[in-house]
Amino acid sequence: MTDDENRVAGLVLAAGGGRRLGGRPKALLPHRGRLLVEHAAEVLRAGGCAGVHVVLGARAEEVRARAALPGCALVDNPDWEQGMGTSLRAGLDALAGTDARAALVLLVDQPGIGPEAVTRVRRAYRSPRSLVSAAYGGVRGHPVLFGAAHWAGIAATATGDRGARAYLKEHADAVELVECGDVAEAYDIDTEADLAHLE
Repeated sequence: MTDDENRVAGLVLAAGGGRRLGGRPKALLPHRGRLLVEHAAEVLRAGGCAGVHVVLGARAEEVRARAALPGCALVDNPDWEQGMGTSLRAGLDALAGTDARAALVLLVDQPGIGPEAVTRVRRAYRSPRSLVSAAYGGVRGHPVLFGAAHWAGIAATATGDRGARAYLKEHADAVELVECGDVAEAYDIDTEADLAHLE
């Protein structure tokens, strides 16, 4: 691993309130004997991310109290109810104060994405100008890697639940797609029916 690769930080977006799950924050859902937020942080670490930042919002104090997140930097997003875009901004703001050259972003509610997909996306990092996305059957998905040169532009366009979608669309020619459909499943835990995916 090059020194630069060592500076790809992991960023878990875990602030959502689980509106369609009856107000159960996704970070606190159990999966394989631990909380989803713990699972996501470990996936980034196992995938080779240098440090992991976790953005909290809904019931942040409870997540802090219950979740075992050793070595993770916890970032509070007071505006979490306005959507995922605010969490992405909060996370990138926190990383701007570190020596990270890129942020590898994973959503807390996608437990079908494991370290293999994270490793593939991380290994596609070339410079702070890198934009890399996992793809499933050629369709862009998560995780996504944002080189530091893009953070300000992403933060400026991240609104509501759209996160970086507008920025990635605008810079589609620059996005390197890394196929991950053979090692990961990109389903979301959004509704009661989706809870069947949890183990």
